[in-house]
Amino acid sequence: MKFRDFYNEKEAAWVCRDKCHSKSYTKSIRSGSIFSKSHLSLQTWMHFIYRFSQGLRLRQVDMLQEGITRSSSTLTKLAYRLRGVCKSAIKRMKRRGDLKIGKRHEIVFIDESKFGHKRKYNRGRQSNRASWVFGMLGVKEEFRRPILKVVNQRSAQHLMPILQKHVRQGSTVVSDGWRAYNGLRDAGYNHLTVNHKEVFVDPQTGAHTQNIERLWGVCKATVWRCRGNRTESRLKDHLKVIEWTYWRGDIHKNGPLGMILHDIRRKYPV
Repeated sequence: MKFRDFYNEKEAAWVCRDKCHSKSYTKSIRSGSIFSKSHLSLQTWMHFIYRFSQGLRLRQVDMLQEGITRSSSTLTKLAYRLRGVCKSAIKRMKRRGDLKIGKRHEIVFIDESKFGHKRKYNRGRQSNRASWVFGMLGVKEEFRRPILKVVNQRSAQHLMPILQKHVRQGSTVVSDGWRAYNGLRDAGYNHLTVNHKEVFVDPQTGAHTQNIERLWGVCKATVWRCRGNRTESRLKDHLKVIEWTYWRGDIHKNGPLGMILHDIRRKYPV
């Protein structure tokens, strides 16, 4: 195959001509990459990737006004592919056993929160659908590393296996007085509690849950802005992106943009 810079007045492609049958076969340079089966220009892709690396602080309507694309459905498709990149990166970390928190002077805060779909301007159909999310936040100096899991129930039977899988035994774990956490000491954890009915900070141990409460505010604002709680599967995708931001994007030397480009290359090796 021979390389053509502008094949058929379009982008570059690989071309193979069959002289016996007077046919030609082409292979786009986008084939096998994140840009495959997309008619958008690479400039549009890079514009959106840059915005995505900023944490999608812009709403779709703002991106449309900015001129990234002319269709909200196109923005949804672009975001879907980039969320897939983040999910793949988190799965690689999980396979390597790197997605664990606790010990080595890292305090773990745990809590549960309900994510429900909100109507915009109180318009539209009222939905009773809501999902419980179990959060584990590792805090060490200025670093924050969350692990967020959608759960069906908040019982010890559902929460304890997840906690034991992702939090190293012997770690200091801080929680509220929810009864599902009563067995943490027996499981080998240094468990500190705070009774929110009386105080927000325990006067004896200094235990509080303000770090994870602040995380819930960030997560819910992000999910609501991206309309990420319409289905449970979409909610899981957005939670993975939030995990990716803390675990990978914020620690890269070139920031989230450098890391998303790195992970794109890992998911789509060409």
